Amino acid sequence: MAESRRKGWNEGYEAGRESGASSSKSRIAHLEKRVEELEEQLDAERRVYEVDGFQVVQVGKYTYRWRGSDLLRVGDRVLLPENWLSKVKEGPGHTVGVVTRLGTTYRGSLTDILGRAPATDGSD
Repeated sequence: MAESRRKGWNEGYEAGRESGASSSKSRIAHLEKRVEELEEQLDAERRVYEVDGFQVVQVGKYTYRWRGSDLLRVGDRVLLPENWLSKVKEGPGHTVGVVTRLGTTYRGSLTDILGRAPATDGSD
C-alpha cells in the first residue's frame, strides 16, 4: 500500500512539475512576443527617413546619409568612405556595402555615402 501511495504521489508530483514547466514556457513565449511588438512600436515612433533633407539608410548596423538624387532601396550596393576599421580589415580606400534598412533611430552624426557601387556580374 505504501508503494502505491508513493507511486501515486510521484506521478502527481511529476505531472504538476510538467504542467508548471509548460505554463512557464508559454508565458515566456508570450512575454518575448510582447517585448518584440513593443520594440517594433517604439522603433516605428522614433524612426526617421530623412535628416537635414537627405535620405538616411542603414548599411549593416551603421547609419549613413545619402545625398544622391534617386532614393536608395534595401539591397542597393553603395560605396562607403574609408574609416579606421575598414582600413584595418580591408585595406585603404572605400568599401562596398549593401543597404539593409531604410531610415534610422540613431540620433548622432552621420557619414555620407560616396555613391552607388557598380553593379556586379553575379560572380561575387
